[in-house]
Amino acid sequence: MQFNYAAQWLFIFGARASLVNSHQQIQKRDLATSDPFYPSPWMSPDADGWKEAYAQAKQFVSQMTLLEKVNLTTGVGWAAEQCVGQVGAIPRLGLRSLCMHDSPLGMRGSDFNSAFPSGQTTAATWDRGLMNRRGNAMGVEFRGKGVNVLLGPVAGPLGRMPAGGRNWEGFSPDPVLTGAGMSESIKGIQDAGVIACAKHFIGNEQEHFRQVGEAKSYGFNISETLSSNIDDKTMHELYLWPFADAVRAGVGSVMCSYQQVNNSYGCQNSKLMNDLLKNELGFQGFVMSDWQAQHTGAASAVAGLDMSMPGDTEFNTGLSYWGTNMTLAVLNGTVAAYRLDDMAMRIMAAFFKVSKNTDLDPINFSFWTLDTYGPIHQAANKGYQQINFHVDARHDHGKLIREIGAKGTVLLKNTGSLPLNKPKFLAVIGEDAGSNPKGPNACADRGCDDGTLAMGWGSGTANFPYLITPDAAIQARAIDDGSRYESILSNYATSQTKALVSQANVTAIVFVNAGSGEGYINVDANIGDRKNLTLWRDGDALVKNVSSWCPNTIIVIHSTGPVLVTDWHSSPNITAILWAGLPGQESGNSIADVLYGKVNPAGRTPFTWGATREGYGADVLYKPNNGNGAPQQDFSEGVFIDYRYFDKANTSVIYEFGHGLSYTTFEYSNIQVQKSDAGQYRPTKGKTAAAPTFGNFSTDLNDYLFPGDEFPYIYQYIYPYLNTTDPQKASADPHYGQTADEFLPPHAIDDEAQPLLRASGKNSPGGNRQLYDVLYTITADIKNTGSIVGDEVPQLYVSLGGKDDPKVVLRDFDRLRIDPGQTAQFRGKLTRRDLSNWDTVSQDWVISGAKKTAYVGRSSRKLDLSIVLP
Repeated sequence: MQFNYAAQWLFIFGARASLVNSHQQIQKRDLATSDPFYPSPWMSPDADGWKEAYAQAKQFVSQMTLLEKVNLTTGVGWAAEQCVGQVGAIPRLGLRSLCMHDSPLGMRGSDFNSAFPSGQTTAATWDRGLMNRRGNAMGVEFRGKGVNVLLGPVAGPLGRMPAGGRNWEGFSPDPVLTGAGMSESIKGIQDAGVIACAKHFIGNEQEHFRQVGEAKSYGFNISETLSSNIDDKTMHELYLWPFADAVRAGVGSVMCSYQQVNNSYGCQNSKLMNDLLKNELGFQGFVMSDWQAQHTGAASAVAGLDMSMPGDTEFNTGLSYWGTNMTLAVLNGTVAAYRLDDMAMRIMAAFFKVSKNTDLDPINFSFWTLDTYGPIHQAANKGYQQINFHVDARHDHGKLIREIGAKGTVLLKNTGSLPLNKPKFLAVIGEDAGSNPKGPNACADRGCDDGTLAMGWGSGTANFPYLITPDAAIQARAIDDGSRYESILSNYATSQTKALVSQANVTAIVFVNAGSGEGYINVDANIGDRKNLTLWRDGDALVKNVSSWCPNTIIVIHSTGPVLVTDWHSSPNITAILWAGLPGQESGNSIADVLYGKVNPAGRTPFTWGATREGYGADVLYKPNNGNGAPQQDFSEGVFIDYRYFDKANTSVIYEFGHGLSYTTFEYSNIQVQKSDAGQYRPTKGKTAAAPTFGNFSTDLNDYLFPGDEFPYIYQYIYPYLNTTDPQKASADPHYGQTADEFLPPHAIDDEAQPLLRASGKNSPGGNRQLYDVLYTITADIKNTGSIVGDEVPQLYVSLGGKDDPKVVLRDFDRLRIDPGQTAQFRGKLTRRDLSNWDTVSQDWVISGAKKTAYVGRSSRKLDLSIVLP
């Protein structure tokens, strides 16, 4: 057997200097830096929503040995067990190995599970209830498979660039809409008894250069991953905002990201994990690394990392930064005992927050194969047994998936051709309407664009239990109506398509798409990130051709974000355009429900549709710009992304953020404001308690040796044990024997009481609880002036009034069902945080003296009503 301590401890200066001020001009050679922040804040047992869980965790952790604590915090290695990630078991205390598993839209690599709509499509519903129900349904399925941590939801990427490959896994480039998606998803998942994992923390906005090995496989010669260079104000007002909502919702875990932030790796960046997440936001759960995102041992431990995933330094090396090395580090004082205790407490508190006892259902699937029998230790090819029990965890979730897919469909344009009413002749055109001829799961992790696009590609995917194509669903409805129906499921059958759609009485529906995904998969030279914003497989030519031949052409777009529709959207022959996002397994039924009016569309676009790619301002960095060092991506636009950027540049757009049409009409009137008596803001003062520890441990290395022949050793498995009592040999570190003071940052292992930050809240996850005081309630009347029932999505925006502020920012919304002729009241709330800016001097939220105006409207640029806040 082989254990490794190596010089991994020596790469400890991962967190350097400060987040740059927003006014500083970052030059390519003047690299941004990140302040060190130590020690790592320890848990607060009296935190809101965590008291009972921490009481149980303390009782459990107090019984654990040093080896058991190391086992709980270290992954067992890639493909060492059944799930995509697992930590070691604590059999003496009745806790089986905890299972961490993808993805944020359903069980990855399993069977008899549902394939849900993407987060982005769910955000397009603007319906908090549906966000919660989706999260809960996924939680139920994951729990039914034996999963303990669902690796989602996603707020990173937020969506800084429209071509970002994994934007669809998250919700929206707007932090408030994403924050709602995060909060409701987390509540739903954890109510089902599964820990949610908010990811990827933070600034993980593109796939290019996120990992050195991956970049080199594409021919890029870099030595370090990309650095997202983000100033303090932008970090707080934009990228950190939805993570604050996640923490406030009680999320049990957070995943740190691959790339660097201000030239410090996300999973050893003490400014991010210790200061922003655990100190300022008061996060009480545990931080896990993304898979192979850990680059150091002691450095990552003292910087705030609590769980190493999947445990090995690189896949299937059998080497670990933690495991054996963590055992030695605690024994020699490099990592303080309280830090390991804190890791274990955080993990077990998150566990007990959703699971009241350790009596867990068994893991009943294997990610590595769908075979019923096989090795339970896949990498070692050991432990042949039944590994897949093919448990059907779906319940009736198909109905919910169909509902979200329909309610998340955005009607971008309609000149009267929709809803369909028993059309005489329907012609459906395009590959995106049909099936992948090799099957919906033919491409690993959905890494292709064959047939209809219902999810992106990468680790954020799930296997389809079935996939209803638009062709199948629309054909079934057409047959019931007695319509003539023909489809051509090719983008290139030009002569046949022209002959079909040129006939009399035809309504042509053209299906087109544009995909993206994770960077380890390359689809047609799209290395995760999209290489452009055009439609795939000559979709734009297909749209132009069909609409030139047919005067009643309807366009349906499945995509992972906006596409450029500038050249054809205004054609009079294009009578309707719909964005159907990534709707999951019920794709065809969802779009048919909208096309035929079974569902009156009320989806609203969660991003802006610009006229040009350049109009978005920020874009993917496609080529290294720092020699063979870390590519530098300067977030120099600050908070001005998506609609905020278009408003600042005063640029026209095709379809603005929040836009969406209905089959009925609505009228807005009677805006009112009510000011609450919230009192003055009081910054937090005082100190934490001193670091708690739980029990003593032996310092005799004989007590930590591998158990011997009676305990089977599994190849490449990561253990907490030592293989020799000679610490120098066990560590393989020529510098072994140095004290922590000699090579760890100052204060890294301090254990005395620490000062609380002004913006933090004592025992208040999410930050100072006064930030969430409601200062104003805005009401408005919404009347359905049409003839059919429909949903309307009133949106509350605010102008903060400062010269450096966006024109307007979204702050609240609702989705209201209103009968014809009836009026409903919209009630939107504005909290102290909603009206504040981050002050980089005081390091706190401050409401400026500028005039504040509230707007209620249908989108970011259709603001029907306004009122000045008193």
